[in-house]
Amino acid sequence: MEQGVEAVIVSEQLENWKYRELIIDLAEKARLPAIYPFHAFVEHGGLIAYGIDLPDVGRRAADAVDQILKGSDPSEIPIYQPTKFELSMNLRTAKVLGIEIHSSLLALADKVIE
Repeated sequence: MEQGVEAVIVSEQLENWKYRELIIDLAEKARLPAIYPFHAFVEHGGLIAYGIDLPDVGRRAADAVDQILKGSDPSEIPIYQPTKFELSMNLRTAKVLGIEIHSSLLALADKVIE
């Protein structure tokens, strides 16, 4: 029996961010649904992204830097574990791939590109 790839999960590794347009293009050419780690992938044509809210993480990192610059001991600053996640979908890509995204899933999305 021949087995093949049916979907792709793209991780948060820096190399994947650097080559995001190529990865998205290859997934689309192979007609593979893919889930990505950040909304920017969906903005560039990726199907679905689910991951941390980068602006939220950036604000929290800036707060930690501010505390350090104001004299706080870095070892006393709590480590932030992301709790805010973002679900994004690209309906144009779904249509190209022949995938229908159920309305209940669309209702959960933080961002939808049409």
